[in-house]
Amino acid sequence: MILEHCDLEIDPSKAAEFEEAIVRGVNTVIAKAKGFRGFKVNHSIENPARYLLLIYWDSLENHTVDFRGSDDFAQWRAIVGPFFVKPPFVEHMTLVGKSA
Repeated sequence: MILEHCDLEIDPSKAAEFEEAIVRGVNTVIAKAKGFRGFKVNHSIENPARYLLLIYWDSLENHTVDFRGSDDFAQWRAIVGPFFVKPPFVEHMTLVGKSA
């Protein structure tokens, strides 16, 4: 399994609208994607403009090729993209260890 780590920055005055949009966007668009396994969205306590979106995929290609190459990606960005004050920082990770 691959973890997609997305560091997002928005205008904090639009937090409520963004939170609704990101959850709706994942549930209605990304959740249909091949290899999607789940997600989490966290909001920074110290920096109200910052959010962390974590998406679990079966493989790197499910995100970078299957989803990013689909029309669904444009639909996703139409939902959340207007909130971004700068391009998201995205990277992919593999699990090294975890607690029970």
